[in-house]
Amino acid sequence: MSATTSMTTFMAREIAEIPAAAEAVLAAGEAARIGARLRAESFPFVVVCGRGSSGHAGVHLRYLIETRLGLPVSAAAPSVVTGYARPPQVAGALFVVVSQSGRSPDLVAATQAARAGGAMTLALVNDPDSPAAQASDLVLPILAGPEQAVAATKTVTNSAIAGAALVAAWAGDRELEQGLSAMPERLGRALALDWSAWSADLAEAPTAFVTGRGHSLGPLREIALKLAETLRLPALGYSAAELRHGPRASVSAATPVLALRQADPLAEGVDDLVRDLTADGLRVHACGGPLGTLPWIGDGHPACDPITMLVPAYRAIEAEARRRGLDPDKPTGLTKVTETL
Repeated sequence: MSATTSMTTFMAREIAEIPAAAEAVLAAGEAARIGARLRAESFPFVVVCGRGSSGHAGVHLRYLIETRLGLPVSAAAPSVVTGYARPPQVAGALFVVVSQSGRSPDLVAATQAARAGGAMTLALVNDPDSPAAQASDLVLPILAGPEQAVAATKTVTNSAIAGAALVAAWAGDRELEQGLSAMPERLGRALALDWSAWSADLAEAPTAFVTGRGHSLGPLREIALKLAETLRLPALGYSAAELRHGPRASVSAATPVLALRQADPLAEGVDDLVRDLTADGLRVHACGGPLGTLPWIGDGHPACDPITMLVPAYRAIEAEARRRGLDPDKPTGLTKVTETL
């Protein structure tokens, strides 16, 4: 038995801190202040820049901006700036960089190029004194506090929550604001959810799939990443619509599927996929809705629930890593700050 089997990991501690971290960023009011500032501006489009877990929070932000504000959102490709030396034509746009450390050189360079190109730049970062923050016109600290595990957890949820609070204020969306106000309590309840039925099903799997639609796309990709980095299990995150196309051919009885389902207009498509996969004899673990097989706390705001679903998934992955004798705090070959160019 490894040392990590009998000890509390940083990852476990930081997952437990998620509700308090969420309360801190929501209470700070910075998202409301910046949202009011953005409401006074007119942007033709938005560009979101981030990698890894921060990029997944950026995908969640994209759906919020497009559904609440009707603005098209593009994902930045930093290598266009750092490798191909082609600054983007972003005059008048809003450029949002999402980063835990704010120190990756490619993200900093992309932000600097966007600002020089006439975009308003906004940094969602855990370190408000980081280079990415210094390169930005506006800074929204996510206030997650120190995070020592290489596998990011509370910085991911707080990035998504800060982005949602920003959009709620920017769009004047009272329902989203109310949904966010319930998040600390709901996240606390989510800590008690046991998804070990899903994680145990991964024991002999050569790979795994995670699926959902709309607001759950960023979180489901985040779960797939955590499976890869923490359990060393290749995992693929697909929209439920995309999974019906080419990827469906590689889903088998040996590859468990986790489906996230929030109560919104896209729920029926997720339910239909769960029914079809189950009818084909495949192993499907679903969260949310009438076909849910995993413990859940009931529907809240549909843009907030996929963030909350990260908590039981994180807990299950952390516990499964320890069961396998892996150290979830120090995944092989990874460091806390990934410096790419």
